[in-house]
Amino acid sequence: MPSFPHLSLILGGARSGKSMFAERLATSANRPRVYVATSQAFDTEMEVKIAKHRQDRGPDWHTIEAPLDLESPLAEASTNAIVLIDCLTLWLSNQMLAEADIDAEITKLLTVLSETPNPVICVSNEVGMGLVPDTPLGRQFRDHQGRLNRKIAEHADLAVFVAAGLPLTLKGTLPEGMT
Repeated sequence: MPSFPHLSLILGGARSGKSMFAERLATSANRPRVYVATSQAFDTEMEVKIAKHRQDRGPDWHTIEAPLDLESPLAEASTNAIVLIDCLTLWLSNQMLAEADIDAEITKLLTVLSETPNPVICVSNEVGMGLVPDTPLGRQFRDHQGRLNRKIAEHADLAVFVAAGLPLTLKGTLPEGMT
């Protein structure tokens, strides 16, 4: 199999095209694909959005819903699979809602990502480019998200920022055919 980055981080804003780009990147690896979904359907709008995402991906993806525990899906993935985690932003908000120790959870995630034999693509929102949130919880989330993105990017072999559907490589080299 051709070489593929062990850890990739795909960043972008809401509706920037980051998930679509990450899915294309995963498909380009020509491996079985595992989609780790961190979202939870708390309302009808999210139920519809999740169903549409599943339909758009098609049957060639094995989907695992994992709002909090990313260790198990990574351990369960077959050794020749590529894993796409979409997204770390929702994983972080789920951790905050569960009142988890965020620094400990990020450290655990980094350990799991470094130990998995599979290539992993992480999708995450870049939330620090807008207005300063007006609530303490909003500022806490923004700060945690910024630290999470920075730590993942530090360990990543490939980091790509997607804006208006266009990828800008921040670190590493895109696999052939992904420009």
